[in-house]
Amino acid sequence: MQFPIKKFLSYYKPYLRLFLLVLGCAFTVSAVSLIFPLLVRYITKDVLEGDLSIALNEVFWIGGLMLVLVVIQNAGNFFVDYKGHEIGARMESDLRAELFEHIQKMPFRFFDQEKTGQLMTRITNDLLLLSELYHHGPEDYIKYLVRFIGAFVILFFINAPLTMAVFAFLPFLGAFALVFNKKLNSALGNNKQRIADINAQVEDSLSGIRVVKSFANERIETEKFSKANQRFLESRKNTYKAEAYFFNGMETFIQLITITVIVLGSASIVKDSLDLADLITFLLYITYMIEPIQKLTHMSMQFQEGITGFQRFMEMMNIEPSIKNRPNSIKLANLEGEIEFKEVSFCYGDHDHNVFVHLSFTIQKGEYIALVGPSGAGKTTLCSLIPRFYDVSGGAVLIDGINVRDIDIQSLRSNIGIVQQDVYLFSGTILENIRYGNVHASDEEVVMAAKRANAHDFIMSLPKGYHSEIGQRGVKLSGGQKQRLSIARVFLKDAPILIFDEATSALDNESESIVKESLEAFAKNRTTIVIAHRLSTIRYAKRIIVLTEEGIAEQGTHDELLEKNGVYSHLYSKQFN
Repeated sequence: MQFPIKKFLSYYKPYLRLFLLVLGCAFTVSAVSLIFPLLVRYITKDVLEGDLSIALNEVFWIGGLMLVLVVIQNAGNFFVDYKGHEIGARMESDLRAELFEHIQKMPFRFFDQEKTGQLMTRITNDLLLLSELYHHGPEDYIKYLVRFIGAFVILFFINAPLTMAVFAFLPFLGAFALVFNKKLNSALGNNKQRIADINAQVEDSLSGIRVVKSFANERIETEKFSKANQRFLESRKNTYKAEAYFFNGMETFIQLITITVIVLGSASIVKDSLDLADLITFLLYITYMIEPIQKLTHMSMQFQEGITGFQRFMEMMNIEPSIKNRPNSIKLANLEGEIEFKEVSFCYGDHDHNVFVHLSFTIQKGEYIALVGPSGAGKTTLCSLIPRFYDVSGGAVLIDGINVRDIDIQSLRSNIGIVQQDVYLFSGTILENIRYGNVHASDEEVVMAAKRANAHDFIMSLPKGYHSEIGQRGVKLSGGQKQRLSIARVFLKDAPILIFDEATSALDNESESIVKESLEAFAKNRTTIVIAHRLSTIRYAKRIIVLTEEGIAEQGTHDELLEKNGVYSHLYSKQFN
């Protein structure tokens, strides 16, 4: 993938003025540092070899100038360090917000394929390293480039042959750096993949810790983690090997340069083409030439990590959501709620078998229907096509005669209330979780929704009532309590189309009876689809659609389907006989 330099630089734009000021300070700090060896040369060559009666006074004046330069240098360094890091942190925050927002736009199919731990690594670790590159990259390159060029020019005027002898090493040093930089970059990219694998493994294991413990499979999880951890260790060992070659090779070049200066400089003094003061100055400036080389080579690792992080960032940003708004998409108003499946076919992947083929039926506005059938028949999948969690492979799903693909996604989903089979609650309070159905609802409306879902009594029995913390994924609540909160959340949303996927499966018989009455009252004049395995909960549905792997097997009322003595009758008799 070609590196997107224009996109990379675009993140500087909001902070360009402050960034240029930081670079200006970095330039000034480096330029000031070049003055110190010249002042030392002036003292040793001119002041101390001149009129000694005035030398002490002149030395004090030069010392005072050095103190002023130190103040300027330290003030500049403070500003660069403080504001430079602030710019990097702000840019990191911008990148993280952009990536998170982009991931939020992805459809269910994306999350079916991606691991949560991998995504977390891209949002956190990768961008943290990128922040360091954004801050330190330009600033340090300016700083050390000024020192290197300045030192080279000054040394050239002191002794050109000796300077060119030093310079002769640099092409070899550059070639060496390029070769091992490539190996280092490859090793660092592998590291990122391996640590992402570990994050995915940890996230998967900890999220399912109750399943792990219930099957006493801690050893299996530990072995799985050990394998991922060992792969990461191997990648780190390869990185350290590349680093050892790289940095020790650079150190060897630097030592050769220092030896060359000492030997050739001493020979020049013997030949009287260089004096001692110039050699001392030369050695001081050689440090100024060597330090940038050392720092810039050390920065190469940071540079490679940052570039790799940005490439991984762009890999994710370049994934286009497969489900998105079409141009001039329609915003729903005064929704009636008629739903039509028109020759609908669907499969999860290009090579997967079809879940549905040419499925057609209509749900009238305000109709209360139930979907039943054996597990794996596609009941939940069918309902997921209505709010476009997935797009159909063929045919169309229509609401009030409009293809859902032509409807604005936000508008479409805001008109559909869903209680999913796998109840998910967020860390936080009960109040916050119910209010998720309508973030603008008042406390009184939240309480009313909870009462209708038969959740108010158990909520009030908790120490802090509606302000009780429920833990991650509602771990402090029972399955039935979590389910009632999810139902209350949908009551609060007050949508014209309702989908209840096993909405009462975790409730006891008494609670189920109360909640079912509330659901049926709430569903009045709303288009409602109920998925249920417990057939007793849907016997009063206006229409029951029986779904099998071959499609719609039969449909009708509870009594009509029993009389047919077909699939529904068989399922019903299995539950109650």
